[in-house]
Amino acid sequence: MPDPSPTSSVPEPFRVPDGDLDDLASALAKTMAEVRQHGIILDRLGSEPAPDPADPQQGDGASAAEAADTTQPDGPSSVFIVALGGKAYAAELTVLSNWVHHLFLPVYGREISTTRPWCAQWHEHPEAVARLHALWLAWQQLTDTEAGLSGPSTWHRDHLDQALVHLRAPDGPFAACTTSTTRPNHRVLATPSPKQAGASA
Repeated sequence: MPDPSPTSSVPEPFRVPDGDLDDLASALAKTMAEVRQHGIILDRLGSEPAPDPADPQQGDGASAAEAADTTQPDGPSSVFIVALGGKAYAAELTVLSNWVHHLFLPVYGREISTTRPWCAQWHEHPEAVARLHALWLAWQQLTDTEAGLSGPSTWHRDHLDQALVHLRAPDGPFAACTTSTTRPNHRVLATPSPKQAGASA
């Protein structure tokens, strides 16, 4: 049996020019970021209740999103937690709590003191929830690969530093809460009541 000719041997491996490697790496990073974002969206959608065909508010099996669209046809939906309600709020608070307990507090919690109060029941303080959620939304955007290498620095400067100043201030949302780890305390301060409709000036 004749020996195979050199031309019928295994072909040379395909080589990508070095200049194209950066483009491929960037495209891959962008695709991975999109996959992660889609995963977050799917997790949120999976936590919403299935439509109830018997519910007259949902029509013939219409989704909750479609029902919302009929009530606010021109208004864009918001991902900000204070714009959510019911189960959507609860689902978003659960995801936020994971971030607060597993990243924010271990890295940025700092010591509790009279000048930096904290509350273990932060989720019962509406202002704290709003500030932490806004901080988390910015963290998701600015730690993404598309934000570039300066994204985390921008997040610290423009978002974290300002949030900590207000969140942990002596007169902030935790003003009546824990100022010493030996004396845990929790109290939600009263907020101003809205003006009564039709009240005289």
